[in-house]
Amino acid sequence: MVTVTEKAKERIADIMKAEQYDENYFVRVAVVSGGCSGLSYDLKFDNEERKGDQFFEDNGVKICLDIKSYLYLAGTELDYSDGLGGKGFEFHNPNASRTCACGESFSV
Repeated sequence: MVTVTEKAKERIADIMKAEQYDENYFVRVAVVSGGCSGLSYDLKFDNEERKGDQFFEDNGVKICLDIKSYLYLAGTELDYSDGLGGKGFEFHNPNASRTCACGESFSV
């Protein structure tokens, strides 16, 4: 399961409102090959279920993971930062053995 912080929830709600996404949309989180550490996070809004999708809801946010990504992301926290160090979504992944300096890629 992926958990969602209050700041991430607020930012997701802001984006959904700005893009006029209705309650049929959810946040799709995936792990894809790439990045300087080998694997990267992919986050987008979607409204189409695919075979093998795993759905969770935390803090009022509906999250979808494909089965492969679930194995990499179990226990991960989705956060949002708007501080001086950078702006954007952050993943706090307990399964990552190494992350790159920018935090956008990892390895296990």
